[in-house]
Order: sequence, then C-alpha cells, then structure tokens
Amino acid sequence: MREYETTFIVQPEISDEGCNELLTKVDGVLEREGATRLLHDDQGKRRLAYEIRKFQKGRYVTTYYLDEGKSVAPLERTLRLDESVLRFLTVMRNEEVVDIETRKKEAAEEERIRAERARERAEREAEEEKARQLAAQQAQQAQQAQPPAEAAASGEDGDGKAQASEAGEAEAPAPAAEPAPTAEPAPAAESAPAAESSDDKETEG
Repeated sequence: MREYETTFIVQPEISDEGCNELLTKVDGVLEREGATRLLHDDQGKRRLAYEIRKFQKGRYVTTYYLDEGKSVAPLERTLRLDESVLRFLTVMRNEEVVDIETRKKEAAEEERIRAERARERAEREAEEEKARQLAAQQAQQAQQAQPPAEAAASGEDGDGKAQASEAGEAEAPAPAAEPAPTAEPAPAAESAPAAESSDDKETEG
C-alpha cells in the first residue's frame, strides 16, 4: 500500500462551511475508489508565490491517504472541476506502507494536533479581523466628527476674514493724493567770465 498526499489551494474567500463541503467531497471520492483517508491538514490562508486568477492569497489544504494509485486520477478530476480550487498537486510520500494500522493511529494523532492548531489559528485570525474592524470603525467615526467642526471654524475664520477684508476694501477711503513735490529753484548759473576787451588784449601784448 502506498501513501499519497494531495495538496490543493482554495480561493481565500471560501467559508469554513464551503471548505468542509469540499473535504467531504474528497472523502467521498477516496472511499468510492477504495482508498483510506488518513487526515486533512488545513494550513489556512497563505500568500501565493504568484497571482492566480487575480488572487494573491489562497487557503492551503493537504489530504493524506493510502491507496494503490487508482484514486489519484478521480480525485484530481474532482478538484479540477471545482471552481473554488485554484491549483492542486499529488505526491507519493511512501512507496510501501508496511504497518497500515500503526500509520492510521499516527495519522489520527497528527489530525488531532493539526486540528487544534487550526482552531487556535482561526481564533487568532478572528481576533485580528475584529481589531481591524474596530480600528476602521473608530477612524471612520473620528473622520465623521472632525470635518464639520473644522469646516465651521474655517468657514467663520475664512469667510469672516474675507468679508472683513472686502468690507475694509470697500469702506476705506482712497488715500489722499500726495501733493506734487515743489520744484526747487535751479541753482543760479555761474556767470561766465567776462570777455576780455580788445584794449586789454592789446595791453597785454
């Protein structure tokens, strides 16, 4: 008997009820094909390595089961036809499981532990989501309460100042025209030296 694991990525918006319905469908395929389902490992939402169908996150689930290999194709066909499944991959974990009962007991314990971890993770995610919603609500309330007061204050100050400014501009008398500066008398032109008489020139000669 071989052990397989099939990992499939589900759309992140799927609810817990929707995911449980998908797992029930997987169990039905395995039972119909004669395989033994060991456990489902719901790893929660994780960021994808690349965008798939415009989704950046996905819910990872891995199913472990024992089979001779006949159930792999029907299981993958079921996952391919389900619109909520983005991707899937099947890997053979163990080529030959000798002690099947022991492996079943180990799987049951693993499933219990992983289910407990999944429950704790779901509670933590719910608390984080609740805190985010509360913070968003408080921010919205603060935003709704703040603008009216600020608008009223800005309206009184801005409009009042604008009206006062306009009134001041309308009522303020025009400044009196400054008297034209009195022209200062031009300084008296220095008298040019008197022309020397011809007599003087003759005398000097």
